[in-house]
Amino acid sequence: MGAMEQRLKLGCVVMAAGNAKRFGANKLAAQLRGRSLILRSLESVPPEAFERVVVVTQYPEVMRIVKEFHFASILNDQPQEGLSRTIHLGLTSLRDCDGVLFQVSDQPLLRRESVLALTERWRLRPEGIAALGHGGVRGNPCIFPAALFPELMTLTGDRGGSTVIRRHEDLLTLMEVPAEELYDVDTAAALEALEQH
Repeated sequence: MGAMEQRLKLGCVVMAAGNAKRFGANKLAAQLRGRSLILRSLESVPPEAFERVVVVTQYPEVMRIVKEFHFASILNDQPQEGLSRTIHLGLTSLRDCDGVLFQVSDQPLLRRESVLALTERWRLRPEGIAALGHGGVRGNPCIFPAALFPELMTLTGDRGGSTVIRRHEDLLTLMEVPAEELYDVDTAAALEALEQH
């Protein structure tokens, strides 16, 4: 029997650098049932699934919370450049990985178990893209294989991974989860609605 196959290296980028213009304030500090959105986001990351976890943010208060989780933080000092800047910073830090999961920070009902199951699904087809979805509609997080890192690095402005996924729909595997896990909070009204749900 040959040597055991080496475990694929999967990295995680938590994207926490946005200006949240529609929310009107730093929404990551906003609370849902007594816990901030950034805290909920970090709690949904299963560290055992990843080689490394990096959190890209412009907020010093987020960096302080990240330390408690023993994740790495990367300062995005030019958040006005849009989502692509966060992707570039995170991917540069994890460029030696076989795949990278990108997770947004405004899905407060996302479950750690779902993120872990997504990483396991990706490992069955590591040349592909894996994402959570509901009813056949793709959501976040998404995992990209190393072969697509160069395309992700060409993104500019506020364009994210969806641009790359649209070019490679044949590589996409969706893992079905309940709709509420994919619910993202873009406005204060959306957060209030969730609080009353």
